[in-house]
Amino acid sequence: MSSPRSSTRLRISEIFHSLQGESTRVGLPTVFVRLTGCPLRCVWCDTEYAFTGGQIRTLDDVLQEVAGHGAHYVCVTGGEPLAQKSCLVLLTALCDAGYSVSLETSGALDVADVDPRVSKIMDLKAPGSGEVSKNRLTNLAHIGLADEIKMVLADEADYLWAREMIATHRLSERCSVLVSPVQGKLDPQDLAAWVLRDRLAVRMQLQMHRIIWGERTGV
Repeated sequence: MSSPRSSTRLRISEIFHSLQGESTRVGLPTVFVRLTGCPLRCVWCDTEYAFTGGQIRTLDDVLQEVAGHGAHYVCVTGGEPLAQKSCLVLLTALCDAGYSVSLETSGALDVADVDPRVSKIMDLKAPGSGEVSKNRLTNLAHIGLADEIKMVLADEADYLWAREMIATHRLSERCSVLVSPVQGKLDPQDLAAWVLRDRLAVRMQLQMHRIIWGERTGV
């Protein structure tokens, strides 16, 4: 009789070793495990190639490839990784193997069952994304100091929305809050000026991997 782990299958878009380009872990050598599929269609999405395709792989195969890169940090991302039920098994297996694990999730799916050892990097979708109605605000009850909330902003209206969300839900008291501009839509200097003007308790970030390598997969 096979164990749940030995029978676990995942649809994987790519696995690669790079520098973390976002979050408070920015700059750290990290293995990225990108799962295929996403129920959202944010208008500014930069990983549309992960919506479909990919390869069905066993959990043991994924763990073996991750181990081959020799990194301590692992980021499970997508698409929306939690759209695959087996993602929860993968996260626990990575933690059991001794990695420092982060999960990049859209915030549209329930995070309650994510292994507590995982650092959840959860989006709140601003109106400019076209998916603001998909925010699952009940997830905030499962966000702690080891987690992070990220908001990607396309214009000043998005910024004002983010400012209101931070105040209403006291987000900066829950965890680190990250804001970043949609590349090509919002000038980083404008976002920086608003953050400083309002003395907003956030960390502004840019996508370091895109600054270094541009728009390409596997980075």
